[in-house]
Amino acid sequence: MSDYILTYSKIKFFPLEPIKEDIKIEDIAHSLSLMTRANGHCKHFYSVAQHSVHCYREAKHREYSERVQLGCLLHDASESYISDLTRPVKRNMPEYFAIEEKLQSVIYDRFGLGDLSSEERKQIENVDDTLLHYEFKELMNYPIFETAPELATRHDFSQVSFSIVEQEFISIFNQLTIRKQEATSK
Repeated sequence: MSDYILTYSKIKFFPLEPIKEDIKIEDIAHSLSLMTRANGHCKHFYSVAQHSVHCYREAKHREYSERVQLGCLLHDASESYISDLTRPVKRNMPEYFAIEEKLQSVIYDRFGLGDLSSEERKQIENVDDTLLHYEFKELMNYPIFETAPELATRHDFSQVSFSIVEQEFISIFNQLTIRKQEATSK
């Protein structure tokens, strides 16, 4: 294995030269459900997929568009192919950041979000930062921001089996994409 990784669904995936058709929601959901947030520095296992589900729920309760809801669910999808680095490290590694941005753009494009507006991207980023604050507060007893961002709904940060989170992630994805397909076929 030189320039590719083998995914859960046995796809030879080239993270530096991603092929849109090789991106599978099952690979993303499975991988993210097994990856922990905050490099594992939490009081219990809390996955990136669980975080993404919470981001989706927050966007839904804020009554953001279904595009933004899907964007929130998928905003960390690149991590399923290239893992993640902590924010302070990532900020100092422009090459990694470029790889991540390119891959995330291909993933968004694969699922019909390649044309997210700057406003939609800001909404996704705001939801992500809001959840980051409350996750750190709950899971590490350390609030990130001096002034707590406003939540639209309560979130349960308790430990959940990775398989349950994986299935929930896929179920939400299917609901959002089926409605999108129905809307475009009318």
